[in-house]
Order: sequence, then structure tokens, then C-alpha cells
Amino acid sequence: MHSRLVITATDLADQCHVEAFLDLLEHYAQDPMGGGDGLSEYAQVHLVNTLKEVPGFHGALAWLDGQAVGLIDCFAGFSTFAAKPLLNVHDIVVHASRRGQGIGQALLAWAERRAAELGCCKLTLEVLSNNTRAMASYRQAGFTPYVLDPAAGNALLMQKYLPEETA
Repeated sequence: MHSRLVITATDLADQCHVEAFLDLLEHYAQDPMGGGDGLSEYAQVHLVNTLKEVPGFHGALAWLDGQAVGLIDCFAGFSTFAAKPLLNVHDIVVHASRRGQGIGQALLAWAERRAAELGCCKLTLEVLSNNTRAMASYRQAGFTPYVLDPAAGNALLMQKYLPEETA
């Protein structure tokens, strides 16, 4: 019997999808490339209901013989230079026991199709500089570093945490 990979859009109203989504995100968050600490208690409690309210969320789950083995979470954005929408890959997870089987490539292909359906000019993503396995997968899927002018160098992702609101 051959394994069958199926990619389905994430349905946050389907409890089976919700459980698979949270399990896979927790698996990723526990990995050193996901921070190593797991999801916060706050995220575990609030993520799904909050995400349901985000209009630009596009996600998919990868199922192998009925078992959830991967996910991709994307969010709509906009390119001012192209004056067109873009789709940002925020999370991509393949269960450690299933890596190297083409699941990540299938999820990226799903995101590319979704971006085309949305009329996007490009897909974007971020990756840790030492995550060589992920970078190789992204290159295989056609991603390249973001460069406008080689003399200016590659774009870098930066962040600043904001203080939590207190009531």
C-alpha cells in the first residue's frame, strides 16, 4: 500500500483540523528552530478563536494516510513597489518524523497556488540563518534572498516587542 499525501485548506471550524493545527504548531514551537519552549498558555487558549477573526489568514494541513503531518500558515500582505497583494508564509511545519518526504514542497506549492488565486505578485517568508534544511527546501521551491540592489545587501527581518496592555 502506498502512502497518500493530501493537502487541505485549514478549517478552523472543524475540531479535527483545530487539534491537528495546534498539535503541529506545538511540535514546531518545541523544536529549536521554533524557539524550543512550546506555545505559551495564552496562545494555546486564544490562538484559534483570534485567528478566525483575521481576514487575511490562509492555511493548509498536510495529511499522510489520514494523519496530520504538516501545516502552512500564510497571511495576506501588500507590495507597495508592485502595487499588488502578496502572501507571506508565516509558519511551515513538517513533523520531524516525516521530513524529507516532499511534504514541505507540497505545502509551499499549495501556498503558491493560493497566492496566484489571490492575484499576488509574490510569496515571502522568513527563515533563521542556521536553519539550513529549511533554506534548502525554500531554494528548491524557487525562493531567493530579498535583494533590491546587491550593493545594499540582503534584507533582514527585525522585530520589536510591544508592551502588553494592562486593563
